[in-house]
Amino acid sequence: MQPIKVLTVDDHPLLREGIVGVLEDEADIDVVAEASNGGEALERFRHHNPDVTLMDLQMPDVSGLDSIIAIMKEFPGARIIVVTTYSGDVQIVRALKAGAVGYLLKSTLRKELTNAIRTVHTGRRYIPSEIAALIAEHTPEYALSEREIEVLKCIAEGHANKEVGARLFISEDTVKSHMRSILLKLAANDRTHAVTIALRRGIFSI
Repeated sequence: MQPIKVLTVDDHPLLREGIVGVLEDEADIDVVAEASNGGEALERFRHHNPDVTLMDLQMPDVSGLDSIIAIMKEFPGARIIVVTTYSGDVQIVRALKAGAVGYLLKSTLRKELTNAIRTVHTGRRYIPSEIAALIAEHTPEYALSEREIEVLKCIAEGHANKEVGARLFISEDTVKSHMRSILLKLAANDRTHAVTIALRRGIFSI
């Protein structure tokens, strides 16, 4: 049997080296290419046609999420595992909706990486139980509207309701209405708490 061909994508060379180090003694797994951003990932995928791709989410130029979307559009059968430090449930859901079939935290790589690659290569998903629990706990609640996310971003930047309204061309009363909805959806105590929850869950970043 041919080894499982792996493409690893991360903007940190040391992380890529670490992944290669974990996998180099596995006779049935071969790292055939590396990429440092999402744009390179698509080029390397086209050239090497890997069986499994390990994809970081937070990268310069082209993000991991955008790269997943691009790869899946061109190669619908691609098997992509997200490898990230970030456990925010919204990021998880976005990545899975884009086509990823696995999700690993970098802190668990040494323990779970080889099993994840082999599992995904057989056509199954690989989502650790703690990640699955996070999705199950929050997915019904995370769906802030695009306008609510815009309002909360402005709040996170320190703007008062009146300033938010002026920036988004809506009334101050409408801003207040959006904030009431945001607090309810996020089960937040106040504006600061809402921003903290949104950042922790990956709804947006600043």
